[in-house]
Amino acid sequence: MGEGEISLTGEQVDLDKFVKDEGGIWSLRQIEKVRGWNNIEYGAGLSGKNTPSTGLSMNRAYIPPGGVAKAHIHVDFDVMIFLLKGNVRHEYGPGCRKSVVHSAGDMFYIEPGLPHEVFNTSDTDWVHAVVSRSDPSEWQNIEPYDRDSE
Repeated sequence: MGEGEISLTGEQVDLDKFVKDEGGIWSLRQIEKVRGWNNIEYGAGLSGKNTPSTGLSMNRAYIPPGGVAKAHIHVDFDVMIFLLKGNVRHEYGPGCRKSVVHSAGDMFYIEPGLPHEVFNTSDTDWVHAVVSRSDPSEWQNIEPYDRDSE
C-alpha cells in the first residue's frame, strides 16, 4: 500500500492512533472507513484493542452497494445494530432459510450462535450502521457458517 492508503482487507490496523484517553473517557473522533472484514468496511471503532474495555465493542460499519457479508455465527456474544442508512436483508437460522429486511432508523438484536448472512439490498447505495457487541475483541469470536450444511 502506498502512503496514505488504508487497508480494508482485514489486516491489522493500529487502532490506538484514532482514540484519545481524556482521563477515563476515551474519545474517538474519526469514524470513517479504515479497515474491513468479510466484505464489510469499518471505522476505527472502540474495543479492547484501543480502550480498557473488557466487555464491549462498537463500530461504524459500511456495506457497499450489492455487498454481502458471508454467512457467519457470533460465538457467545450479543450484537445490537442501529441502521443509519440503507436497507439490509438478513437470511438467518439453520441453512439461512428465514429472511427479514431492516431499513434506515431500525435497530435490531442478533442472538449469539444464530447463523446469518447480510445483504445490502441496493445496487447503488451504501449501508451505514452502528454495530455494538458484548465482546471487546470484535471479530475473533466470529466463525464462518456453511449455509449448505443444514
